Amino acid sequence: MRQFLSRLAFVAAAALSLAAFDAAPAFAQAAKGASGLPLPRFVSLKSKSVNLRVGPSVDYAVAWRYLKAGVPVEITQEYDNWRKIRDADGTEGWVNQALLSGDRTAVAAPWMRGKGAGIFVNMRRDPQSGGAIIARIEPGVVVHVGECNGEWCRAEAQGTDGWISQGEIWGAYPGEAFK
Repeated sequence: MRQFLSRLAFVAAAALSLAAFDAAPAFAQAAKGASGLPLPRFVSLKSKSVNLRVGPSVDYAVAWRYLKAGVPVEITQEYDNWRKIRDADGTEGWVNQALLSGDRTAVAAPWMRGKGAGIFVNMRRDPQSGGAIIARIEPGVVVHVGECNGEWCRAEAQGTDGWISQGEIWGAYPGEAFK
């Protein structure tokens, strides 16, 4: 009986390891929404006034209203012409796709807001930690992102153009590269 249980445990362990091996490639692939675009993905708000609804229709209540264009949001789901989004604070809800833009923006270190004076995100002349600092950006400031190389993002804030470490913004995934 002990030998049988030992063999059974071995077979179960082998089956689990094969199942995990087969499932690994699926995690590497991005899911696609009904639009054919990857999910999740970052976009920004197109309009100065955007209603965040509790469901995917104008029949649902407005839970929140954004009053600034260019705020970065993450699309996590799609339903018809509605997109479920999440902002840098974790607030979630539904907006009509017409109110979203493919323009990439990011928030500088939103997790550091309110942690005291003297906390900044450095914008550098070159995409390297030793590059000259050309601006110091307060946490929570929205920047326009032109490209990311997986470690650094070229960004613009109030007319200043430079590079910000990808780990210091919310609006680009770790390791994500795009132009």
